Amino acid sequence: MDTLVIRTMTRAEVDFAVDMAAHEGWNPGLYDAECFHAADPDGFFIALVDDAPVGCVSAVQYGGVFGFLGFYVLLPAHRGKGYGLQLCTVAIDRLKRLQVPIIAADGVLAMLPKYEAYGFTRAYGNIRHEGPAGGTAPGDPRLRPLREVDPQALLALDAAHFGAWREAFLRCWTNPAHGEGLAWVEDGRLTGYGVVRPCVRGWKIGPLFAPHPEAAEALYLGLRALACGGPVYLDTPVPNAAALALAARHGMRPVFETARIHLGPPQILPLERIYGVTSFELG
Repeated sequence: MDTLVIRTMTRAEVDFAVDMAAHEGWNPGLYDAECFHAADPDGFFIALVDDAPVGCVSAVQYGGVFGFLGFYVLLPAHRGKGYGLQLCTVAIDRLKRLQVPIIAADGVLAMLPKYEAYGFTRAYGNIRHEGPAGGTAPGDPRLRPLREVDPQALLALDAAHFGAWREAFLRCWTNPAHGEGLAWVEDGRLTGYGVVRPCVRGWKIGPLFAPHPEAAEALYLGLRALACGGPVYLDTPVPNAAALALAARHGMRPVFETARIHLGPPQILPLERIYGVTSFELG
């Protein structure tokens, strides 16, 4: 009889989770594992049967105020055996033990009935858009390299959009290997930023936080211009009509959808300023 063991991942095993996401077609970044693990080293779980990895899930907590589930996937040969329920239970129990008041996830639509059975409710949808990379960055002086901005100002801006502080994660994410970040500085204040990074296929922009459509347009064009070959992807919250309009205006097409779901109270986020989600895996 198969024996299932679920335990915390090592850093090297987070690569397995990213590989699982890639095989599911979720198109993770090539160097995401390092930043993901930095966010919460105790928040990644691997399922093993007879010492062989068969599945994974993450339950990352941010400062005790927000928890996010991701990487919930099993190898096809091990589905339908109850392993998924055990994985999800371990993840949720971890966040409940930490007394995290808000638990969320970006669930693929096919899995929503399972999430609803666990008690999750749907808040809104997200659409992944695909479009051409390259082009010319705007010559707007308000658009600046992200490395030039004050780190504390960046942390505060990010927390206002994400709903929690994530210092260890941002330290890694905003200095991506082979990627780049741009800032929007208006009247001497940092009010928006974005990051572009290489993925299994093409490049992904995320996050893209902007105070208004003009800033979002400049950040998007600047980041797109930094993408070298392949398509570029942007994950947009459906309630942000300006984000959907930006994607359509630049010839992007919808290729994938998720739903932001919550266990317990929903997050109150400034969706009108969120043009691109950071990551479907970690929020």
